Amino acid sequence: MAQHALRGGVDLGGTKIQTVVVDAEHQVLGQARRSTPTDGGPPDVMGAIEEAMREATDQAGVPPGNLNGVGIGAPGAIDEESGSLARAGNLPGWREAYPLASELGARLGTRVLLGNDVQVATDAEFTLGAGREFDSVLGVFWGTGVGGGIVLDRRPWLGRGAAGEIGHVVVKPHGAHCPCGRRGCMEAYAGRRAMESRARKAHDEGEKTILFKLMEERGRDRLTSGVWSRAIERGDELATRLVDEAVAAMGVGVASTCNVLDVDAVIIGGGMGVRFGEPYARRIMDAMMPHLFHDDAPPAMRVAELGDLGGALGGALLVVDAVPA
Repeated sequence: MAQHALRGGVDLGGTKIQTVVVDAEHQVLGQARRSTPTDGGPPDVMGAIEEAMREATDQAGVPPGNLNGVGIGAPGAIDEESGSLARAGNLPGWREAYPLASELGARLGTRVLLGNDVQVATDAEFTLGAGREFDSVLGVFWGTGVGGGIVLDRRPWLGRGAAGEIGHVVVKPHGAHCPCGRRGCMEAYAGRRAMESRARKAHDEGEKTILFKLMEERGRDRLTSGVWSRAIERGDELATRLVDEAVAAMGVGVASTCNVLDVDAVIIGGGMGVRFGEPYARRIMDAMMPHLFHDDAPPAMRVAELGDLGGALGGALLVVDAVPA
């Protein structure tokens, strides 16, 4: 394998760190996963990223320093020019800006680039997955929150650095509290964290549900997408109602965004989106129809295809093919 022909990719999330090493044709030659540290701070998280990246490069049979670079899809506020990450609320102790790119790059012996986690996952689906037949897509990643990514005219649209925050499209003025601190956001109804908060409140007030029993049976400490899916399969009324409200909120928010962007396709990803799959993608489209301006020509609806590696593959796409000087 030629020097600098390989690229590394990292999906940095609140629960897991997924790494890959890919070749010029995007074939995965090595991969690894670590749990994201739950305490400490940025240096601890960076150490876990380094371990996972080195395991992936060992599988690929190449030293980290021989990679063309490593791209990281990360949550929070990213300064691409300085390579710093700040306000990553799902990561321990990560409030202030931390020079992740330069610090990790020094350890690995290669350049490191940062991008928004949902945007790079959308880029991966556009380039390699469910969006490759289209010229413009809106990625809607339904998971702990609801994140968005935008590709217009075959190019990522980043705005001034905060484009794609679809979870914070307001679907109900003065509505439910969102984890962001505002009211009425789509994420306040559809984000898994917000849904769990509402489920706990209803349960504490005496509403019957098997959600928390299923959570305990599966050894979880939170309501995962699998727990929600199983509860609905068993006819749990609270779970069904909250998921129905999530779908309705997404119908309003995604349709409103499509009215502005007029994209070719919407790609539904994230833990909840992929778990519920095609039937719920169709339900989201049905919920969008009353709110679409061009309801005679709705965007195509697709479910993300790349699975758990999508974010890491998107990270690798941040690294251009040119050999650094």
